[in-house]
Amino acid sequence: MRTLILCARFGVERSLVNKLVIVLVLGRLCSTTLRSLIGGCSVVLLSLLARLKTSDDSGEEDTTTNREHKDQDIVSLPPVEVGPSEHRLQYTYSLWYSRRAPGKQATTQNYDQNLKLMGRFASVEQFWSYYSHLVRPAELASHSDIHIFKDGIKPMWEDIANKNGGKWIVRLRKGLASRCWENLLLAMLGEQFMVGDEICGAVISVRYQEDIISVWNRTASDSITTAKIRDTLKRVLNLPPNTIMEYKTHTDSLKDHSSFRNTRADGFSSRAEGFLR
Repeated sequence: MRTLILCARFGVERSLVNKLVIVLVLGRLCSTTLRSLIGGCSVVLLSLLARLKTSDDSGEEDTTTNREHKDQDIVSLPPVEVGPSEHRLQYTYSLWYSRRAPGKQATTQNYDQNLKLMGRFASVEQFWSYYSHLVRPAELASHSDIHIFKDGIKPMWEDIANKNGGKWIVRLRKGLASRCWENLLLAMLGEQFMVGDEICGAVISVRYQEDIISVWNRTASDSITTAKIRDTLKRVLNLPPNTIMEYKTHTDSLKDHSSFRNTRADGFSSRAEGFLR
């Protein structure tokens, strides 16, 4: 019954939702199959995204007290209820959105201030109810970021779950982000990385000349696990074998106040760089 309601509400065929369940729960289908299953779904603007006004534009200042209240609110959020006919994911996730005013220097304060919690989901059906209404990365304004993280983990370097970790970075030429982001989300929610709770979340960052996908993990010093995440990411995104990928620890990001500068390259190939950029 829940599936029927979901289909009627969002104009999705029941067979499509059932196939999405297979993709997320079993994580068995390749990228081409994923695109054929959900690539044709209509995309509409999430009204909350359209109404969001960044704090940078408003000129408001964030205070330490306000940030503490925000963190306490996240910790105290109630569990997400999952209906008896829904297909529960292994973890509950939170959907975040942020946008920095172009040309304005990012700081911890204004980044935290711009970070908006837009929703939480714990089942395939709940994920679909958000995803089917989200603007695709190719249609987002520059300097926008969408973050999907495990519940209770804030997409900030300083978060206790992130502070000893890092992230894999893939730079994409324009036109590839929507497809790659979709494939990454389905793989992450479907537990294709097979590294336990090591994955913290994923981010799509829209910039002027490129789009950047990153996967955050808890333990930067665990070279075996980080290598496994890298290899799975390459497979999920269907990247050429010699694709240039970059890794950066959050400790380094805190030092240079940058997400994507001064990264450690992994692999060298002009052909791969041509594919990505």
